[in-house]
Amino acid sequence: MSALEVLRFAVKGLLANKMRSVLTTLGISIGVAAVILLTAVGNGASKAIENSIAGLGTNLLTVSPMRGGAATAPRPLTVADAEALADKRIAPDIRTVSPVVVAQATAAHRGVSHSIGQVIGTRPSYFDATSSPVGSGAAFSDSDVTEARKVVVIGQTVAQELFAGDDPLGKQIQLNNIPFTVVGVLAQKGSSGLQNSDDTVVAPLTTLQYALTGTGSLSQVVVQAESAEVITAAQNQITAVLNQRHGITGSAASDFRVQNQQQLLSTRTQAVDVFTTLLAAVAGISLLVGGIGITNIMLVTVTERIREIGIRKAIGAPRGAISGQFLAEATLLSMVGGAIGVLAGWVGSRFSFSGIQPEVLPSSVLLAFGVSVLIGLFFGSYPASRAAKLRPIEALRHE
Repeated sequence: MSALEVLRFAVKGLLANKMRSVLTTLGISIGVAAVILLTAVGNGASKAIENSIAGLGTNLLTVSPMRGGAATAPRPLTVADAEALADKRIAPDIRTVSPVVVAQATAAHRGVSHSIGQVIGTRPSYFDATSSPVGSGAAFSDSDVTEARKVVVIGQTVAQELFAGDDPLGKQIQLNNIPFTVVGVLAQKGSSGLQNSDDTVVAPLTTLQYALTGTGSLSQVVVQAESAEVITAAQNQITAVLNQRHGITGSAASDFRVQNQQQLLSTRTQAVDVFTTLLAAVAGISLLVGGIGITNIMLVTVTERIREIGIRKAIGAPRGAISGQFLAEATLLSMVGGAIGVLAGWVGSRFSFSGIQPEVLPSSVLLAFGVSVLIGLFFGSYPASRAAKLRPIEALRHE
């Protein structure tokens, strides 16, 4: 019997039980679609993070406190630390230094309230260092910081939520019931999927410290190097200055962390990759379940067609033809299910999830479809072998 005839018999066998065949392929298609879609979401999240961090510039360094590990008691980052880093005599490769405090607050305007993602207190240099241009109005000035004026620059999301399309410039908002005047609106930056960069409010450092956070430690210090070429030198200068100020000597670990954008990107993408792999593994379980379903259905099919098998063997059909037919049926089920799953995964990737636009990887499509075919071959081999081993006399006697 030729391969074409085996395939023809396999198709006839599947069409004889259409509903059963459809339900069997459903399990495979769900698994394939889940693997493709989850890996696409993970890849989209990685791309969003990469674009978000790259948008900050290649010469940006972030200094954040790190509790424990130092020989002496951990010291917080302070404004004095930031001012020391701005001294060109000891840190010549640093262009600007922006001390930062971060708070949570609810903004309100004329009865409309909005919980802000983050409220940042800093200095004017922060806007240029983090590539956060003001789209309308103006940023606050150094004198606003010195005088602790209650002025803010708001993100696009905050402007939309509180003012619903009206011009917010010159109007007041309340941050935790404290009035601030809007002097500028940030240009739109978009969402990385993990954080909405437009859901932010930026205020003078001193104002936010007096009003919300207190005048103690900083959340971080944003440092802009003179260029990407000297970022390593700038990082070494930051470490040397802060180690001296914090009394870190010898082999003792620093009580702060200095990260450049490449390190930050690597850390975040590694976390996303691990999470994506975990989700894909969980989705792969549904492929395994689909394979078990194929085995069960094919065993039922073999039982139902024992007399047919007996007749075919009695008139000379070899074992290979019998096993080939049932193996072809199982493989066709998995291939059709895999194809439907690929289509469903591609359609699902056209929609965004929590601000993340999924990006389908061709390798994930090939892998998921290939695994679905292998599952059909593997889980269909036992029922096919069982059918081929039936003795003609026993098969013909089966009721």
